[in-house]
Amino acid sequence: MERVHFLAQSCFHEQAEKTFLEQKEKILRLLPEADVQHVGSTAVPNSLTKGDLDIQVRVPAEMFTAAVEKLSTLYGINEGSVQTDYFRAFQDDATDPPLGVQLTVVDSELDVFWKFREVLLAYDAYRAEYDELKKAYEGKSMEAYRKAKQRFFARLMETPEFKNL
Repeated sequence: MERVHFLAQSCFHEQAEKTFLEQKEKILRLLPEADVQHVGSTAVPNSLTKGDLDIQVRVPAEMFTAAVEKLSTLYGINEGSVQTDYFRAFQDDATDPPLGVQLTVVDSELDVFWKFREVLLAYDAYRAEYDELKKAYEGKSMEAYRKAKQRFFARLMETPEFKNL
């Protein structure tokens, strides 16, 4: 069983930001019109993180299929993730830190990652609540943590702070 562990975001910030900028440059060479954003806990100061880097790539609907093909030349498809006409997840475990790339159609149902980051940056109480959730799952099952994380973000999506974005 895979166990989850967390450290302070500050332990990863410098390397995560360096890797983000390198990957952003690669992505924009292939998709110059994309909106490429550093999301996830490494983008939120003072948070706890597993230490992986998350990037969201946002494209218009008419570019989605071409974007999937182009990003597939850089990264492997995350086979364990959902695949739709407006969302695709990629991964690269060889980068430092390991990388997840979420490709979304702008304004689609799963165009939420940048919004999560914005709420966690603007409202410290939500960030602290998320960190408490992580502390509760330290050393426990990754699957159980992912379920709890999903419930947290589903609840966050119902808040006025999220809905106003």
